[in-house]
Amino acid sequence: MSLSIRNQIAGTVTAVTAGEAMASVKVRLVGGQDITAAITTDAVKDLGLAEGSSVKALVKATEVALATGPVEGISIRNQLAGTVTDVATGGAMGSVKVSVEGGELTAAITKDAVVEALGLASGTSVVALIKSTEISLAAA
Repeated sequence: MSLSIRNQIAGTVTAVTAGEAMASVKVRLVGGQDITAAITTDAVKDLGLAEGSSVKALVKATEVALATGPVEGISIRNQLAGTVTDVATGGAMGSVKVSVEGGELTAAITKDAVVEALGLASGTSVVALIKSTEISLAAA
């Protein structure tokens, strides 16, 4: 199946904590970084997810925020360290490619954030911030 979601990183489920309606699924990405996805318990059952399951973590580029360092005092659970590999800006928006251990992420953020607030360029160290509710999982 082809998808318009550009951010697809392979990993392995390390834990599933199921609630009545939602579940927290911890995934170790191929590069060794850990992420948490909040998905429905129905999705966990439908995908047959359990510890050791191979998955792909899927994230829309518009759901990836960037910071120039780790952020404390924030509810966003997923903070992936990486390095900017490419920056493209248009009139209002920018597309920033970030190399993370085991893959690449693209963040769609405003041009003002790229240029003025963060001063991003190839080689800049960044942290990709992704809410656990914005990560989808696909069985690999």
